[in-house]
Amino acid sequence: MNQRIFAVALCAMLFAVCFSAQAQQPKKVPRIGYLSSFDPATWSPRAEAIRLALRERGYIEGQNIATEYRYAERKRSRLPELAAELVRLKVDIIVAGGGDSVIRAAKNATKMIPIVMNGSGSDPVAAGFVESLARPGGNVTGPASLTTELGGKRLELLKEAVPNTARVAVLYDPAIPAAVRQVKEDLPAAARMLKLNIRYWEVGAPDDFERIFAAMGKQRPDGLYVLGGGLMNAYQKRTSDFALKNRLPSTYNSREAVDAGGLMYYGADEAESYRRVAYYVDRILKGAKPAELPIEQPRKFEFVSNVKTAKRIGLTIPPNVLARADKVIK
Repeated sequence: MNQRIFAVALCAMLFAVCFSAQAQQPKKVPRIGYLSSFDPATWSPRAEAIRLALRERGYIEGQNIATEYRYAERKRSRLPELAAELVRLKVDIIVAGGGDSVIRAAKNATKMIPIVMNGSGSDPVAAGFVESLARPGGNVTGPASLTTELGGKRLELLKEAVPNTARVAVLYDPAIPAAVRQVKEDLPAAARMLKLNIRYWEVGAPDDFERIFAAMGKQRPDGLYVLGGGLMNAYQKRTSDFALKNRLPSTYNSREAVDAGGLMYYGADEAESYRRVAYYVDRILKGAKPAELPIEQPRKFEFVSNVKTAKRIGLTIPPNVLARADKVIK
């Protein structure tokens, strides 16, 4: 009898130990891979905005979520290698930020790992990232900023802010299909309506900027419009400095360019976009399939005007234009 009692007690003790060990096993912490065309300093504010938005949804870095950052350092050729590295690390989700080239590199690297766009500048259907906005159909989803669809509106606001504008220089990267389509289709139509004469300048590499700036200085345009893309976003400080030096009113696809000294920005509300990135990450971690998560178009837009820059270039923005700005930098 004593042996039987001892055996039962031993079994109970072993069961308790096993149960306790299982209970103490840590849960798998999901890992998010961030793929960016920028350098850490440039991407940091965006990553921080997404981190805070995830925190609002209960995801705390180092506790129940981990991150892996990969930066192309403004070298587009590195993106495929970095995307493949994130795939080898078996991250649970890739957040692709910095333009269509980043999304394409991630999509080419994996058909299985979910990819959340941090705002696609172009139409993601036309770019071939998804089958449709309502049903993406693959492993790519997320908010679309539709940056290239708003080029006409930016020219219109520039014309309203500087009524005597007649000639506008447009900087774009010819390697970005959405930018090429914009300069061939969207902007010419808007320019005709606004009676603007547009001169297009291709910037395919960092070394092109100085050569183009020198030539542009001789042309003396009335305004500057800088299209987005990894290269343009990476060197937006250089373009805004050129505009300031030449007292040139400028408008941008990028909100950060206005903080760097550009005159105007009109586009999707970027803070809202970061919150929506966190929404998609949350839904996917909870089991939703990217193929069935509809692509969201911007819900909010913002018009930002830099009055400090206006003063530096000797410009007075009309009160009726400033009154429409969501944010004025003084």
